[in-house]
Amino acid sequence: MQKILVVDDDAHIRDVVCFALRRAGYQPLTAANGRAALEVAAREVPALVVLDILMPELDGTAVCTRLRAKSDLPVIFLTSKDEEMDRILGLELGADDYVVKPFSPRELVARVKAVLRRRKGAGVEAEQKLTRGKLSIDAEEHVAAWAGSAVALTATEFALLKAIAAQPRRAFTRENLMAAAYPDARFVSDRTIDSHVRHIRAKFQALGGDPIETVHGVGYKLAAL
Repeated sequence: MQKILVVDDDAHIRDVVCFALRRAGYQPLTAANGRAALEVAAREVPALVVLDILMPELDGTAVCTRLRAKSDLPVIFLTSKDEEMDRILGLELGADDYVVKPFSPRELVARVKAVLRRRKGAGVEAEQKLTRGKLSIDAEEHVAAWAGSAVALTATEFALLKAIAAQPRRAFTRENLMAAAYPDARFVSDRTIDSHVRHIRAKFQALGGDPIETVHGVGYKLAAL
């Protein structure tokens, strides 16, 4: 059983989510605040974290930032806000997905499954190792690197980068990238894709590189490496 950490200060929400996860074959873990979430994540090493944003003792954004500083553990935000900029902020912090309250437990479980599939490299091309100049990607180990230095990517960021690197001459529309990053085909806005791409580029730029090039009026493609 894969462990899923559910973090929310509302006991009812924790119970509902945990029940749905158990029915889907996962082992749920719980935490009622941000500090407890970090302790459980360090001790239990879950496969994914379902993380509420508004919580006492460190809110969800602070927890996500601290998790991201140490690992690429997949994160799905739970938010009571339906504002697009709130969603973009969550993705900029490194979240893989978000679910707006009130939500369907079945939908949340579907999102969990989709993120974990991306984490395993499901739905990507058969080629497991790619080298494009200083960029290298190992899908089996879920590792991307620039000039030998590993870059910590979320599951969604990894899926996007691998899709682009697999076809270096292709200019991808945002719709193409949505299909690569979100195989469950739910609606994702152009700004969400732009946010993921911006985050990928920033991580590589910190190492002196940039594997993605903007194609104005179209979308993105692999940069000349």
